Amino acid sequence: MSRRLEDKVAIITGAGTGIGEAIAHKFAKEGAKVVINGLPDDPIEAVAQEIQSYGGEAIAYAGDVSEEAHAQACVQMAITQFSRLDTLVNNAGVFLVTAEMPDYPIEAFDQTIRMNIRSAFLMTKYALPHLQKTQGNIVSTGSEAGSNRLAQNCPFGGTKS
Repeated sequence: MSRRLEDKVAIITGAGTGIGEAIAHKFAKEGAKVVINGLPDDPIEAVAQEIQSYGGEAIAYAGDVSEEAHAQACVQMAITQFSRLDTLVNNAGVFLVTAEMPDYPIEAFDQTIRMNIRSAFLMTKYALPHLQKTQGNIVSTGSEAGSNRLAQNCPFGGTKS
């Protein structure tokens, strides 16, 4: 296998399960050093240990990166541990409720906006100065829910389009 990301450093948010976990494994197998981010109850330590078990370099940062202090700390952890940042993958997100707009709970709306948009904004804000030094990249995951126009996908679709 080629190691196209040898010595590169990546932060992957929402990497405890699913797509984020798969991205973390792919980056590690391509040679990247990865920071696995997830919420405190997510299995991010297990993901980091699995990557380490096949010779990859990974560390875990448990924290809600929709909170400014955690976004800053996650980026700082990457810089402190690996001295650089080459890629930010904004993958964190939630799909809490399937309901049409009149029935959509305000609390679920607020949490969806916070987790899906605010987290990407804050991570980008704090990662960008480091990414500019390495001519790095930002990848933000999306969803077909943003384009399939199902009323039940509101507001998730708008946050991941």
